[in-house]
Amino acid sequence: MPLWAQLESELKRRLDSGEFNDRFPTDSELVAEYEVSRHTVRESIRHLNKRGILRRERGRGTVVNQSKFVQPLGALYSLFESIESSGVEQRSKVLVLDERTDGTVAEQLGLPAVAPLLYLERIRYAGNEALALDRAWLPMAVARPLISSNFERTALYDELERCCGVRPDAGWERIAPLNPQPAERSLLEMRRGEAAFFLERLSTAHGRPIEWRTTTVRGDRYHFISKFEVGVAPPLAATAKA
Repeated sequence: MPLWAQLESELKRRLDSGEFNDRFPTDSELVAEYEVSRHTVRESIRHLNKRGILRRERGRGTVVNQSKFVQPLGALYSLFESIESSGVEQRSKVLVLDERTDGTVAEQLGLPAVAPLLYLERIRYAGNEALALDRAWLPMAVARPLISSNFERTALYDELERCCGVRPDAGWERIAPLNPQPAERSLLEMRRGEAAFFLERLSTAHGRPIEWRTTTVRGDRYHFISKFEVGVAPPLAATAKA
């Protein structure tokens, strides 16, 4: 690895540990601490800026970008609304919006293997930085009007309710750690070795499955939190399928 990349990796490690939350060192301080050239320091910081981890502010120099999101568990949520409610603009880049069949997904939705499905694949951005790669399948019998929708600045559930008269009211979600494949890492602007969350969600409306979704979320930008109290805990599920 070039020297600037080694320094970038070391600074990222210290940033992840919270060491620089209060103040990030100046270029001169990093030059003195690591005994490298100013060019090496600036190149490593430039890449951290590009990844959205640091940012330059006039009069303050380099500061840590605190745009991380915490999502409570145990509630049906919209990623769009969760980000927007934090004061950060959410937008999407639509990669695919079409009609297709998928026997595995159809089984999750309780449909025949050849049932037509609406498929939506998006890169979700929070601010100017990639946050998640989102893939959703819905029964075409329910979601056909969405084939012409613009999802760049629209929440799927809002558009589903507006165009189709239905909105998810229950479901389940499964979360697991993931080391993304190179293609996904590239789309999410992640470096090799950085971890992500992999979410699987089945949403229902009035007891009827209407959405199967998988989402790869950057682990450095999105956290989950669960609250608890003394009482009866839900049973553990010792099966691969929910």
